[in-house]
Amino acid sequence: MENVGVSANYMLKQRIKSTIYFIICVLIALICLVPIYLLLMNATRSDAELARAPLSLIPSGSLIHNIKAIPTQYSGWSVFHGYANSLIVAGGSTILTVFFSAMTAYGLTVYDFKVRDGAYTFILAVMMIPIQVTSTGFVQFMVGTLKLADSFIPLVVPAIAAPAIVFYMRQYMKSSFPLDIVEAARIDGCGEFRTFISIAIPMMKPAIAVQAIFAFVQNWNNYYTQNMILLSKSNRFTMPMMIQKVLMVDKRIDLGAQYAAIALSIIPIVIIYLCLSKFIVGGVALGGVKE
Repeated sequence: MENVGVSANYMLKQRIKSTIYFIICVLIALICLVPIYLLLMNATRSDAELARAPLSLIPSGSLIHNIKAIPTQYSGWSVFHGYANSLIVAGGSTILTVFFSAMTAYGLTVYDFKVRDGAYTFILAVMMIPIQVTSTGFVQFMVGTLKLADSFIPLVVPAIAAPAIVFYMRQYMKSSFPLDIVEAARIDGCGEFRTFISIAIPMMKPAIAVQAIFAFVQNWNNYYTQNMILLSKSNRFTMPMMIQKVLMVDKRIDLGAQYAAIALSIIPIVIIYLCLSKFIVGGVALGGVKE
C-alpha cells in the first residue's frame, strides 16, 4: 500500500509539472503568434477602420484595396522586384552560409590537427565582433575599392563566413555525429568530400534546417547591410528597403496599405519555416531515441 501511495503522489507531481509546462508553452506561443495575427487582421482593414479602432480580432474586406494602395505610399513599390531581389540575397546567402558552415564544423569535428582548438577559438572571437564595428571598412572595401555598389555580390558572398552557425553546427556534431561512420567510409574507399556530401550532410539535416531558417530570416530582414550597398538603383531594392520606404512616408499616410506591405513581406519567411519545420521535428524525435 505504501508503494501505491508513493506512486500516486509521483504521478500527481508529474501531472502538475506537465500542466505547468503546457501552460507556459501556450503563453509563449500566444506571445509569438498574437502580434502576427493582429498584423494580418489590420492588413485586411481600411485606413478609416484603423483610425476608428486600432485593434480588431475580426478580419475586414479591404485587403485587395490596401495592396493596390501601397504604390500611393511609395512610388517605387514593386512586390515582384522586392520578392525577386530579396530571394536572391536571402536564398543565396542561406545556401552559402549553411553549406560552408557545415563543412567547417565537419572539419573541426572529424579532423585532428594542431591548430584545431586555436582555429575554433578564433572563430568564436570573430563571432563576438558586431557588424557595426566593421561596417565602415566593409563598405569602403566593397563600394570604394571593388566598385560593387548596387550589386548583390557583397550581400551574398560574405555569407560564407558565419561564425555563429559554425558554432551551433559543431555543437550539434559533437553531440550526435558518430565518428566511426567516417572511418567506415574511409575503409570502403570513399573520398573525404564525398563522405561529407553523402554521409555528413544527410545526418545533419535537423541542424541544417534550423540554421537555414535562422539564416534566411536574418538575411531577408537585413536592412542594415542592404541599405549600405544598394544605393541608387531602385529596381535592386529588397523587401526590407521597400517596406522602410513605405513606413517613412509622412504625407498621405494609409495605415491599411502599410500593414498590407508588412504582411506581404513576411509571407516567404512563413513558407520557408513550414517547408523546413518537418526536419526540425524529425531531428527532435530522433534525438529522443537512446541506443
